[in-house]
Order: sequence, then C-alpha cells, then structure tokens
Amino acid sequence: MIHKISAGHLTQDMIEEIITKKYQLQLGDDSRQRIVACREYLDRKVAEAKKPIYGVTTGFGSLCDINISPDQLAELQINLMMSHACGIGERVPNEIVKIMILLKIQSLSYGYSGIKLDTVERLIDFFNHDIYPIVYQQGSVGASGDLVPLAHLCLPLVGLGEVEYQGERMTGAEILKRMGWQPIRLGSKEGLALLNGTQNMSAFAVWSLIQAKRLANWADIIAVMSLEAFDGRQDPFNIAVHLVRSHKGQIATAIHVNELLKGSQLIKQEKKNVQDPYSFRCIPQVHGAVKDTLSYVKSVVDIEINAATDNPTVCPEDDVIVSAGNFHGEPIALPMDFLSIAMSELGNISERRTYKLVSGKRGLPSFLVAAPGLNSGFMITQYTAASIVSQSKTLCMPSSADSIPTSQGQEDHVSMGANAGTKLMRIIQNTERVLAIELFTAAQALDFRRPLRSSPVIEDLHERYRQVVPFIDHDVVMYPYIAKSVQFMREV
Repeated sequence: MIHKISAGHLTQDMIEEIITKKYQLQLGDDSRQRIVACREYLDRKVAEAKKPIYGVTTGFGSLCDINISPDQLAELQINLMMSHACGIGERVPNEIVKIMILLKIQSLSYGYSGIKLDTVERLIDFFNHDIYPIVYQQGSVGASGDLVPLAHLCLPLVGLGEVEYQGERMTGAEILKRMGWQPIRLGSKEGLALLNGTQNMSAFAVWSLIQAKRLANWADIIAVMSLEAFDGRQDPFNIAVHLVRSHKGQIATAIHVNELLKGSQLIKQEKKNVQDPYSFRCIPQVHGAVKDTLSYVKSVVDIEINAATDNPTVCPEDDVIVSAGNFHGEPIALPMDFLSIAMSELGNISERRTYKLVSGKRGLPSFLVAAPGLNSGFMITQYTAASIVSQSKTLCMPSSADSIPTSQGQEDHVSMGANAGTKLMRIIQNTERVLAIELFTAAQALDFRRPLRSSPVIEDLHERYRQVVPFIDHDVVMYPYIAKSVQFMREV
C-alpha cells in the first residue's frame, strides 16, 4: 500500500496505520513541486544576497555573525551534521525512529525548508526499506529543535553514522554501498533543514499517544474484571451521576463500563457492601480524566506534526527568509509532561485495585491462593506493581520546568522536550506492566467466584487469557506469566 506525502493534514491515526500496515511512501506531485520551487527560490536568494542569511551563508548558534564563503557552503552542512551528532545513552527504539523519519519527510514536504528533492527522496528510501538510523535518547534540549538526535538520524544520508538494517548494525557508508546509493551532496541550508525541527520530540509524543489510547481502553476492561472479582457495585457507574458533572472522559468511561458489564451474573447478585473503595468507585472520574488529557495532548501534537519547524523558514510566496524559533519544543514539551502525569495515575489506580484483590477481603483468599502461608501466591506481584508505580511517580517531575542555556547564551531558553518524551515513554511502558499485573491478578481472583459468571465480554477475555496464562493453584515462578500478560495485551 502507498501513502502519498502531501500538504493534507496528517493525523496520528494515519501514522499508526502507515506504520502498522507497512505502507510505502511517495511524494505527491504538489509536495514535489513545493520542494523544488522553494529550493530554486533559495538558490536565487543566495546568489543575489548582499547581506548574510542566517544558517545559509553564516555559522550557527552563537557563530551566526561569521560569514561563510560560497565555496564552503557544502562543507558547512557536513560539518554541522558531524559536530552535532553527540548522542549517548540508550537507543531510540526502531518503531519511534521510523515515526521520526516520516515526520521529518512530512515537515520538509511543505516547501518552507529549502531542502533539495533528492535529499527528501533518500529519506523516503530509508523509510521504505526499513533502514533505521542509530539514534540515541540523550543529547537534545528541545531547542534548536532536536539537533542531536536528528543529526544521528540524517548522518547516514551522507554515508556517516550508523544504521540497523535487517537486524544487522552497520555504518552509513556500508548501507549506501549495499543499496547501491551515492551519498547525498548537501546544498546550502540543508544541514539546518535536517537537524532543526521537533521530529524527535514529536515522534515520542505520537508513539506515546498511540500506546496511551490502547492502554486507556485496556484499563477500563481490566478494571471491570477486577470489579467483578472484588464483588463490586454497579451503582457508581449510573450514567445520571456522570451527566451532572459533564466531563466527556468521565461519561465515556461510565458508558464503557456499563457496556462491559452487560449480561453479568456477578454484578447482579445482592451486595453486602454499601460502598467500594475509591479505586473501584472512582474509575470513571480517574480513567475519564486520563482520556480527557489524551484528547488535549492529541490536539496539540496534531498541530505540531503538520508544521514546518526548522530554521530559518523559507517563504517563497512572501519573498522572505526569516530566522525565528519554530524549532522550540515548548508547545509539545508541556503537554507531554501533562500526559506523563495522567498515565502515571492510570498505573497508580490500577495498583490499588491489585492491592485490594490480594488483601483477603470479600471472600477472596489472602494473596489469591488456596493455602496461604505455605504459598505466597500473588503477594509479590503487588510488590512489583508498587515498585513500578513509585518509579513512574518520580518520573513525573516536569522536564519542561527546566531550562539550561546553551550555545554561549544565544540559546538561553530551551524546552527540554526531548527529556519529556523519553520520560513519557518510560511511564507508558511502566503503566502497561502495571495493568498487565492487574490483569494477571484479576483473572486469578475471578476464578474464585465460580460458578457465578461475569459478562460475556469479560468471560471471553478471561478464556483467551487462560490459553496463555494458567490459574495459579500453588507457588510457581511468576515473572514469565507477567511477561506473557504484557504480550497478551499487545496482541489481543
């Protein structure tokens, strides 16, 4: 299947489909024309220029006052890419690198960057052949955009850096030779076009939103299984309660829970308890607030991924080349920090439900084994969830609250949005694991409610889960089942 890069609005749903269904990319005619027209305009302006043009005929950052002679402009771009490739730490996962490439292509396709057509087409080649540049998580301060990770992303275009291809790690020169491609010869301004921009931050944001949407849905389903296993009440999900508060996410969650409970014998049986703990009673309020946060963050990121964010901005229609600050990551750094808090809370309330299920209350055995004492059962799975939730809480310190001046003070306020993105990724991963532990625990607890049955939806899920993870009737090594629970959530 083919996706044509165009000036049309790119959505996160489209990105998810492009990535998961392995679309091939092509430049649409309009994008091709805009790229060529912008490059021709820039070349004319450079030839006619009587004054310095930042980043085109000058140095970068605090070196902006140093003019570069025309015969050194290509060397300037290569030097920029090499000197800025200062990444370190863990690698950016390939699935996020692929989103980065897509977003960089999309941003360049608008025709405001002065990039050459062959450079964009080589990025498309990398995407279409599943060539993953080796990019590192540490190094970007989120302004001037994601200089360090984008340098690593684009070095292989000129035969430098490293890539992963078909599971093998190799140099940029080696992949070009294997594919029969010549290194791209960069023109003026192209180094900045490639390295400026927010595509690293945006890729982490898009990946996180895709995962967060999936986990928010799972959280509702798993919470209902826990509610049933805990012999909880349906009253707090009465839609009349939520209409008087009117938060969209809260209402949507209550509706979802009621749909999941349809046909349940367990929920209809007479209840001895007048109230449930907040972790059950307030599922709509907490899960709903997370969904509302997701909706807000998505609206901001949608704008960002449809923008030209390098510098300077080349506007042929207005006959201007403007050095400004579209590379600054603040617009998405703040929302990513917000989403980190929301996803941490989704894990937080999940762990509390797990705790209640193993506490020996409401007719459930202590730690969900028939012979507690001799067996520890699910005692330590809750410990693990508690440990993970605590780590997520410590990761919720907003990265965007910090700024450290760089480039001799020329770049005196930065967003730290890249740090917000990597922390958000870790919190997403943590929340997935905590929900998987709740699923593991809730399925075990539900089996102690037999012969009563939950709803057809929950019972079907329970049956499929039991094909992967068995009922635990005596102590066994538990960690493989936690890992299988995570995998189950990804595949169902």
